[in-house]
Parts: sequence; structure tokens; C-alpha cells
Amino acid sequence: MDNIYQSIIEALIFASDEPLTNNEIVKVIKGMDGEETEIVPKDIEATVDLLNEQYEQTGRSFKINRIANGYVFSTRQAFANYLGFLSTEKSKRRLSPAALETLAIIAYKQPITKPEVETIRGVNCDYILNTLLEKKLIAIKGRADTVGRPLLYDTTTEFLKYFGLNTINELPKPREIEEIMQDDDFLEQKRKIMMNQMEEIAENEGNANNEGLDETE
Repeated sequence: MDNIYQSIIEALIFASDEPLTNNEIVKVIKGMDGEETEIVPKDIEATVDLLNEQYEQTGRSFKINRIANGYVFSTRQAFANYLGFLSTEKSKRRLSPAALETLAIIAYKQPITKPEVETIRGVNCDYILNTLLEKKLIAIKGRADTVGRPLLYDTTTEFLKYFGLNTINELPKPREIEEIMQDDDFLEQKRKIMMNQMEEIAENEGNANNEGLDETE
């Protein structure tokens, strides 16, 4: 098979969120290059085997696994502990919906005072502001020239890193946000996030109950 198709197959599997089957890969290639393209499901399987051989020979940390009749990239078992540590560290940085809402207000209204944030949100923001300060996502810029000289908050370089932005000007405009929130992919990602949060809550409650049982035994 042409080397270009080897790279295409590799790219398709890498980019897919779900296991990609032989037939799906063939369909994509023929859809782009024409139905007369000489490629069949067995070619995909042979290419995946060849790619895995190359990864093994060059000592790559990943390989292509066969899952649910399809293919997905996964890291090798030898690196599981490192990935587990990374996942734990990332979970510590995860923001609650309230924190995200507060951060969005600061990002779009900066510099802004705590009373102004609380007026917009309608609730006390002491704890959330402290959390955002601890995570270095916001910083104190100075004091406002108003009664009481309240502190002013704005976003940081860490904020840009967290959201993958180059400058604050790359934040989506309100109109763009409305379009994003109506997008099917966004709604699906939102559903997955909510499911993950529910699973975490259930798991934490289960652990708490187990600890309680251990203490009573």
C-alpha cells in the first residue's frame, strides 16, 4: 500500500474520539479519493500491524489497540503510573461551574472588583476568588478609585495557558459563545462532563460510606 495511505490511516485513528473500524476507514478514503480507489478492509488491518511494528521498533510510548471491532491509540502499560499521576494533578485543577462562571466574568470585565462580580453573580464570591487566586488563574491588579478602594482582579498568563489562548483578545465574542453553546458537539461534550461529575460524586459518596462502615466495625 502507498505510504500516503499509511499516514492517512494513522491520522484518522489518531483523530477519532471513538474506535474506528476497517470499513469506516475505507469509507473515508474512498469518499475523498473516489470509489475506484483500490483499498479494502484487510489493507487497513495490515497497515495497523505495520504501524505497531514500527512503534515497537522505535520504542514509542504508544500503540494502536483493537477495541470494539475498531482501532484506538493508547499508551503502553509501562507508562500507566505516570499517566495516573498526571490525571490526578489535572483533576486538582478542574474548575467547578461556579468557578468557571466567576472566571468568565473577570475575563470579560477585567479589571473588575469583587463587589462588581458579586452583583453580576448575585452571590458571595469570597471562596471562589480565593480558589482562583490559589490556582493563579487571576491576580490582584490594584485598587479601584471608588469608595472603599476595593481590589481589582484580572486574568493571568496561567489563565491563557489553561484555556489554550495566546492573548486575551482570542476570547470568543458573546455572539460566538451563543453559537458554540448551540453546537451539537458542545452539547455532547457538556453531557459527558456532567456524567463524569455525577460519577465522581457517586464514587466519593461510596468511599465516604465505606469509610463510615469501617469505623463502625
